Amino acid sequence: MGFLVKLLGSIDLAAALAFLLLVFGIQPWTNYILFCSGLLFIKGLFILTGDILSLVDLVSAIILILSLFLTPATFFLWFPTLLLCSKGMASFL
Repeated sequence: MGFLVKLLGSIDLAAALAFLLLVFGIQPWTNYILFCSGLLFIKGLFILTGDILSLVDLVSAIILILSLFLTPATFFLWFPTLLLCSKGMASFL
């Protein structure tokens, strides 16, 4: 069980890294954004089991996909970054 929690936390940290790159104006690889957003979307489906924090994953996946076509405001990038970092770090504690 502990391995699964750490694996899911690693997904959050990888997506947070993609958001941090976007915040600082570095365009990550398209494959990396699609990979992270796909994993976040799949993780976000845990909302069907009643996990409210999975809503953060769904919203983050949508923002990552939109960042391929649009340049989101930095304001909309900081909140998912901080939330995903906190979720990812909490899974390693």
